[in-house]
Amino acid sequence: MKQYNYPIIKTLLDTDAYKLHMQQAVFYNYSKVNVVAEFICRGPNILGCYSNILLDQINMMTSLSLSDKEYIYMTSFPFFRKEYLHWLKRFRYNITQVQIKNKNGQLNIRISGLWKEVILWEVPILSLISEIFHKNSNPDITSDIAVQYLDYKLKKFFQKTKNLDLSRLKIIDFGTRRRFSYDVQYLIVKRLKQKFPFLIGSSNYHISRILKILPVGTQAHEWFQAHQQISSNLKNSQILALSTWLNQYKNHLSIALTDCINMDSFLRDFNLFFSKSYQGIRHDSGDPIKWGEKALKHYEKLGIDPNTKTLLFSDNLNFKKIISIYKKFNNRTNVIFGIGTQLTCDIPNVKPLNIVIKLVKCNGRPVAKLSDSPGKMFCLDKNFIKSLYHAFKLPFNNKI
Repeated sequence: MKQYNYPIIKTLLDTDAYKLHMQQAVFYNYSKVNVVAEFICRGPNILGCYSNILLDQINMMTSLSLSDKEYIYMTSFPFFRKEYLHWLKRFRYNITQVQIKNKNGQLNIRISGLWKEVILWEVPILSLISEIFHKNSNPDITSDIAVQYLDYKLKKFFQKTKNLDLSRLKIIDFGTRRRFSYDVQYLIVKRLKQKFPFLIGSSNYHISRILKILPVGTQAHEWFQAHQQISSNLKNSQILALSTWLNQYKNHLSIALTDCINMDSFLRDFNLFFSKSYQGIRHDSGDPIKWGEKALKHYEKLGIDPNTKTLLFSDNLNFKKIISIYKKFNNRTNVIFGIGTQLTCDIPNVKPLNIVIKLVKCNGRPVAKLSDSPGKMFCLDKNFIKSLYHAFKLPFNNKI
């Protein structure tokens, strides 16, 4: 088994943008809120053997801090506030918040503490698990092989789209959490910047800084999940989440995630005020074409020109899917594509891990993600799922 005597995660900014954006919103609005998050493997969990290596790497993360250059870089963005950035400069990962166990060969992880601190653990832990697993499972795979395969895919992409107007195509790297390795992600994004004019940014703040591209991201499911217990009324939890975000960021970072409950429930809460105020919405589960049609119908029903809004697609995309969705919607609205695992862990003979870390509790009470894809639903408390279905007037399946 490959051993490491060096840190894989070398900077606090080697994380997804939405984590820092959510962290700031939590810092100002919910600084005393406590949460619990757990690791989920949506496939065979044979990862327990890596628990000691993972724990060593997490221990190394406790020395990370925002450098002076990184701090100055962060001050260049108009939506970050000085008080938060001063706090972030003093922030250190707290190892006592993370419990890691090898339980009969399965990897168990539970993270608990103040939300404003716990929020930064997810992305680096997942990327560590992915890199440790893949480097041990595929010792002969090099970064050069990954880049060569990207070149092959880009050649096919340009061949298939030579008669297609791509002037409105925009693609973002969303590949940090389940990348083959940091080196692969960095070199993939670097090659895209060189050869692919449709790349507009990366979700990774560190890579964006080094390569001088735009860091992109707004909020994740945990933002809506936590509000299920922050809100005094469960049925209004999405409304509170959307309102708090708008109050925090005004005209910045205004792409809303739609599937913490499901698209239909989201649209019922996404009223005229929200629909006008938010730049657009993000798809992360369910049929992307059906979702897009619902979105456009919703905007048109409210008298909003869909061409003034943005649909961001981010669910398990590859270049083939992107072409199909782009053809369907590019002349009807603005479309952006966030491509993750199929970009940074798409290598011949390599099977990516399907791993996530999700909130399971907020302030000691259960939270849930329902989603538009049944396989993505997660909650530790069946009674709370029933309450959620009732609050949002969804038909409850007793088999859940």
